[in-house]
Amino acid sequence: MKLAFIVQRYGPEVLGGSEHLCRLVAERLASEHDVEVLTTCARDYVTWANVYPEGTDRIRGVTIRRFPNARVRDIDAFNRYSEWIYNNPHTRADELEWLQQQGPWCPPLIEYLRRTEQQYDVLIFFTYLYAPTVIGLEANPAKSAVVTTAHDEPAIQLEIYKDVFKRPAALCYLTDSERLFVQGRFSERPLLEEVVGVGVDVPQPQPYPRMPATDDLSLAHDTEEEPAGEHGSIRDFPSHLMARGAVFRRRHRLHGPIALYGGRIDPGKGCEELIEYFSAYVKDGGDATLALMGVKLMALPEEPFIRFAGLLSDPERVQALEAATVVVCPSPYESLSLLALEAFSVGTPVLANARSDVLVEHSVRSNAGLYYANRDEFVECLRLLVDDGQLRQTMGRNGREYVQKNYQWDVVLDKYERVFAKLRHAR
Repeated sequence: MKLAFIVQRYGPEVLGGSEHLCRLVAERLASEHDVEVLTTCARDYVTWANVYPEGTDRIRGVTIRRFPNARVRDIDAFNRYSEWIYNNPHTRADELEWLQQQGPWCPPLIEYLRRTEQQYDVLIFFTYLYAPTVIGLEANPAKSAVVTTAHDEPAIQLEIYKDVFKRPAALCYLTDSERLFVQGRFSERPLLEEVVGVGVDVPQPQPYPRMPATDDLSLAHDTEEEPAGEHGSIRDFPSHLMARGAVFRRRHRLHGPIALYGGRIDPGKGCEELIEYFSAYVKDGGDATLALMGVKLMALPEEPFIRFAGLLSDPERVQALEAATVVVCPSPYESLSLLALEAFSVGTPVLANARSDVLVEHSVRSNAGLYYANRDEFVECLRLLVDDGQLRQTMGRNGREYVQKNYQWDVVLDKYERVFAKLRHAR
């Protein structure tokens, strides 16, 4: 089949949740299908400025067609308009103006899709929120599936999104919590709905410099020496290099317990609240460092207990997850949380925001995470996880088992294949 993925940004440097997920799925389906991605030239979601060159590219077996945005976003003006539209009576025209101000606004992409949609067997739109999905769905709803990545946020209350959840031939969800939320919010939906989930690659244990060749996660954070397993003797490597996460710790001069966050460092992701709560933990006698990896979109306080690790490569990201005592997921708005699943995959427990139903679902089903509803709960949960090594070991084992059981790529791709087959058969 020839598949078209329509997404607002695309590329190895793009770290957004839905955009990253789109790339993971597109690259894996490319081994069996002719896969193209229709996207904009933007790299960041704040301004949508055209950074990537217009035209066609090919990355890891996927053809990418990039189209220039017609405008950049004035974030202050957009925020003021959002505040007005969320709190006042308005028209559909007002909502379409809001959609254009939100961005990305890319008429060439929409025009190309309308002109060429007959070339594709299935159109897969990633995330309900942006104009490429809202407007692009008009090209051919009967061959369209939307991977909704929906959660409870002010924007989803707008009337324009009723068509997004009603018009396509299929809706694809990442979790049961997301499915239940959408079904409770939108009464008119397509007949075909599927919880496709996402796959997570569980890193293989290695004696150096990452995990030891053993399934005993009691070694995770509480020992300086680990058996090297069948790949080598413990005498082959110095003990300070064999400790789990040692490479990340040495590179960033980190000692003692680490609370790790990864992703966009942004108030919208709960990072301001995270810093406030973590500061309270330190003032209350807590002994840990908050390390943040990813793209920094807000100022960070100059405190000795806060460390910015920057944008890391995939291997460095795994090393950071392994080095962490606990991974914190502070976002109240999540439809999946790859950060939580990646932490589980390497046996690191999670501390999650209880306002996210998805994160609570992961924590409860896995028995590998705690969750907090306020500052006091954050402080107490973090103190418990830092101080109780046996609890971390047990939760670490639970997390790896949860990912291995529920987030295998072959299962996820089979679900996508069933959706595609049903769409073709229905037509």
